[in-house]
Amino acid sequence: MNDKSALLEQLRLHRGVAEAEKPASTKKWIAGGAAALALLGAGVWLLLGRPSGVPVRIAVAQESGGGAAAGASLLDASGYVVARREATVSSKITGKVLEVLIEEGQRVAANEVLARLDDSNARARLQQAGAQIAQAEANLEAAQTAFNDARPIYHREEQERTQALISAQDFDAAKATYNAAAAAFAVAQRSVAVARSSLVVAQRDEDDTVVRAPFAGVVTVKAAQPGEMVSPISAGGGFTRTGIGTVVDMDSLEVEVDVSENFITRVRPEQPVTIRLNAYPDWEIPGSVIAIIPTADRSKATVKVRVAFKRRDERILPEMGARVSFLQDAGTATAPAPARRAVIVPPDAVEANGASGKVFVLQDGKVEERTVKLGAQSPQGQIVLSGIEPGQKLAIAVSGKLSDGAKVRIEEP
Repeated sequence: MNDKSALLEQLRLHRGVAEAEKPASTKKWIAGGAAALALLGAGVWLLLGRPSGVPVRIAVAQESGGGAAAGASLLDASGYVVARREATVSSKITGKVLEVLIEEGQRVAANEVLARLDDSNARARLQQAGAQIAQAEANLEAAQTAFNDARPIYHREEQERTQALISAQDFDAAKATYNAAAAAFAVAQRSVAVARSSLVVAQRDEDDTVVRAPFAGVVTVKAAQPGEMVSPISAGGGFTRTGIGTVVDMDSLEVEVDVSENFITRVRPEQPVTIRLNAYPDWEIPGSVIAIIPTADRSKATVKVRVAFKRRDERILPEMGARVSFLQDAGTATAPAPARRAVIVPPDAVEANGASGKVFVLQDGKVEERTVKLGAQSPQGQIVLSGIEPGQKLAIAVSGKLSDGAKVRIEEP
């Protein structure tokens, strides 16, 4: 009886526990279904709700104030102001500086004294050369006296010999004396010439102790001080200076710019230019091309161009940064047909390749690839000479690359 009761107790269903477990399982299924529906909705939104196409920004081509007409900028290049006449002035000899008569910013004239070196040794050699001249002249005077005395004796002895009044031995002695006096006189004359040449050398050594300006200009560097040693052949070691100072001829200032070899065909000698200094960006200085250096820099793929200033000004200083705009001459512009006005676009809207490039024009949600002719880069942007019109919208890819006919979507910057 007890066994049957135990078996029946095991088969009895406990409703409280079953009902407590049932809602928990149901909640799990409901939560899983809700998550699946959320993921499905997000996928549908990504496929149908999000706009398709390559993300781009929009730039509008603006009309340029120049163009291909006369006076328009064909090319811009950067460079520096340099001096064609610049010299680090030094002495011709090694010596100690006694005084320096220049300061930075001082204007000097040609042959003006810049510094003086210790000339005590040079003065001593100069005095010695003068004394040697005096001695040589005294020897010359003595030799001339001996020659003048020997000459009449010789002539008399020669006449007496023809009359057989003297012996041949006496005549030979008189002749030898005369010849020796003549030779001594010639040697004395040469000694005087040598002594005078030594005086010239000593005088030049004395002059070399004075350092003068080779040309008129402005002192930009003062290198030496009194008491220092200077030498034109110093290797840079020790405490020996190689120069007194640097003089720059401000009238020889010009601009040297590096022009890309892809655009060098746009530059020619005597071409008008406009120069802007980095220190004065709003100041336009007229100039012209002096010459195109006939060699290229393989490391930079550029050609050096020399540009002259047509107007001098004290604000123009050596080593200033400059930007040069190469202009088109009125004589080279074609007059029969009106020139197309250039447009300016942002540099990142153009894929440049030398003198040409390509842009992507926006039309009805797609882009059209166009080949354009490029001009110079100005502070406002890239100048496009042909291929697009003012007001057209250009696409600038935000990420990736654009292709002809690609669908795009506009994103705000």
